Amino acid sequence: MTANVAEEKTPAVPVWNDRAVSVSERVDALVGAMTLREKIAQLYGVWVGASDEGGDVAPHQHDMEEAVDLDVLLPAGLGQLTRPFGTAPVDPALGALSLMRSQARIAAENRFGIPALAHEECLAGFAAWGATAYPVPLSWGATFDPHLVRRMAATIGRDMRAVGVHQGLAPVLDVVRDARWGRVEETIGEDPYLVGTIGTAYVQGLESAGIVATLKHFVGYSASRAGRNLAPSSVGPRERADVLLPPFEMAVREGGARSVMHAYTDLDGIPATADEDLLTGLLRDTWGFDGTVVADYFGIAFLTTLHAIAGDWADAAGAALRAGVDVELPTVKTFGTPLEEAVTDGRVPETLIDRALRRVLTQKTALGLLDADWTPLPPALTGADLDTPDTLRGSIDLDGPANRALARTLAEEAVVLLSNDGILPLTAPRRIALLGPNADEPTAVLGCYSFPQHIGVHHPYSPLGIELPTLRDTLTAEFPDTRFTTAPGTGIDDGDTSGIPEAVRAARDADIAVVVLGDRAGLFGRGTSGEGCDAESLALPGAQQQLLDALLDTGTPLVTVLLAGRPYALGRAADESAAVVQAFFPGEEGTHAIAGILAGRLNPSGRLPVSVPRIPGAQPTTYLSPRLAHVNNVSSIDPTPAFPFGHGLTYTTFHWTDLAVDHHEAPTDGAFTIALTIRNTGRRPGTETVQLYLHDPVASVVQPVQRLIGYTRLTLDPGQAQRLHVTVPADLASFTGRDGQRITEPGTLELRLASSSTQPHLTAGVTLTGPQRHVDHTRHLHAEFVVGQEPVARA
Repeated sequence: MTANVAEEKTPAVPVWNDRAVSVSERVDALVGAMTLREKIAQLYGVWVGASDEGGDVAPHQHDMEEAVDLDVLLPAGLGQLTRPFGTAPVDPALGALSLMRSQARIAAENRFGIPALAHEECLAGFAAWGATAYPVPLSWGATFDPHLVRRMAATIGRDMRAVGVHQGLAPVLDVVRDARWGRVEETIGEDPYLVGTIGTAYVQGLESAGIVATLKHFVGYSASRAGRNLAPSSVGPRERADVLLPPFEMAVREGGARSVMHAYTDLDGIPATADEDLLTGLLRDTWGFDGTVVADYFGIAFLTTLHAIAGDWADAAGAALRAGVDVELPTVKTFGTPLEEAVTDGRVPETLIDRALRRVLTQKTALGLLDADWTPLPPALTGADLDTPDTLRGSIDLDGPANRALARTLAEEAVVLLSNDGILPLTAPRRIALLGPNADEPTAVLGCYSFPQHIGVHHPYSPLGIELPTLRDTLTAEFPDTRFTTAPGTGIDDGDTSGIPEAVRAARDADIAVVVLGDRAGLFGRGTSGEGCDAESLALPGAQQQLLDALLDTGTPLVTVLLAGRPYALGRAADESAAVVQAFFPGEEGTHAIAGILAGRLNPSGRLPVSVPRIPGAQPTTYLSPRLAHVNNVSSIDPTPAFPFGHGLTYTTFHWTDLAVDHHEAPTDGAFTIALTIRNTGRRPGTETVQLYLHDPVASVVQPVQRLIGYTRLTLDPGQAQRLHVTVPADLASFTGRDGQRITEPGTLELRLASSSTQPHLTAGVTLTGPQRHVDHTRHLHAEFVVGQEPVARA
């Protein structure tokens, strides 16, 4: 080549691949270049399973799907890959290689080189084989510790991102309204403020790792009639606005969530999937959400098959798009050929396709999927020998020591000591009878969205992938010199009573009996807790109550331990057990936490995120209810719980004193500041959870007797005291008024500082003055808790 020959020019980077161009310009250019089929292809996912040999993913078949031919679909592109790791057991490294190769193929086969966005479940950890199984969300609520939940979510997010996943389908922000509902284990609790703060912390952690958090189920799913899955919800506008919506509002505003999943349910005849006022008017126009709305699995098709508001798949697709749904999951059905034909014949305007497409492409751009230098290589495979897949097997550890330590810490904070006559902690008993169906069951600590219970049950010959010590394992390690006798007594739900006499004999021959009861997590009737596993009443499943009563009759001191996904009425045991310990599916390290608490190595600090009923049929049991829902002389049913929301004992004692209020009056746009001193008056370090409840004696619409408006954990050494200052904005007294607007109105209030919803220690009477004031989504959401700079001197 001679010097005067012009150098070859580098081909220009397309606008949509150029990071120097604004996101909106990149997206507009790409939308303008696409055909209708290419546009629609970005709006659906395909359910796939990664190859355990490292090859391409394969479409997963489900009884609600038609077969999918990737060779036909991929030339137009693909919006999402559904659960490549969460469909079958696959080694994480080979799954990452399979996903990488599939992403390379997807990008190569469409004109614009756009890869798919890969999503997974992460309700109690990354739902992949071999990944850490953390406690379920109901246990997150029991910690009252957003900081710890944020750490857990960031760790989950980093594991997902390392193997090529982009989006996580969590957290669940449904507020428990009826504990018979099977998905109670997936929720954070029965109080919207607790759900909102813990859920927002989870969102912040997941998003900090680069994973798109998905808020679900928007909205009303948990308020179904009689606690039945997918049943209609009878919810008034105030319950919707003041109970069900606030957690989502907080997670959008403070969490930075980039995706929302619509609920399956309908509210007053309007399915959430087709509710434009909800998905566009409230979520986007009022709250300012600018991410994607994704369909709950098969939810768009349900507009035809279950809700019957759409005559065919095209009508269902059009209704969902108009409402504001952007992506069909888990696989292509209504958003495929039916939608393309509906646009072509004018039934659905192409502008709706473009609106959803811009949101999807904006998100893909933010994730780097449209960048010119995008690579399908996930961080965990950097530097690996990708040409010899067998050498990769076992090279990625999704359940390392740091993960397990974090899972154990969360479990330790989540276990709730409900009652204790002084028997706990146990002092090296010579003989323990360890009884009940969950005493020696490894999976008793797992929820229905853990990989072993969700997917592993379909692969019985595949190893669990994680270590799951039983309570028998951890208790025998905790008490090496104690002789243990075990007997299940009965199954979880088989009703078999033939083993009860053996359990009774074991209890009579022991110094202490520990009975471990509760649930088996599963899906759609395969368990006693989980999606589609709704309960007729809150009686213990099967013959467990009969076992419990028989053991109480022995006279041997009985410690009752619950490994469950919902609260259950315990009958006599609520009062007659020597101690009751509640753990809501505490994850792979949960039995270590329980054993440590029984032995006294740990001081319990968990608090109930849901009330525990006294009788099985008193529904609903939530504390968050008005006067007429509490015990009264006009109903023969007493719904008073055996153990209330927020309750939990420790092995130390605390004294609350010296309440001070800066001013007893404040305007409706002002704030109150109160202070108190809390001292550990026991002999060992402990954590008190300070809960702040608001009671509004007279309001213009019926209000709950009280509601949680703030909380904090305070850990104190023996004899140590701290001065706690709490600033309470008047906005926290707001509620939805008669005209449907949120208001703060003048009047007298009580600020109750309590260790549970029924145990107030100090009460400040305050008054809001001035005019009634309208507030909106920009209002103050939190009370501020500050520990005094100078702690009160030790006693």
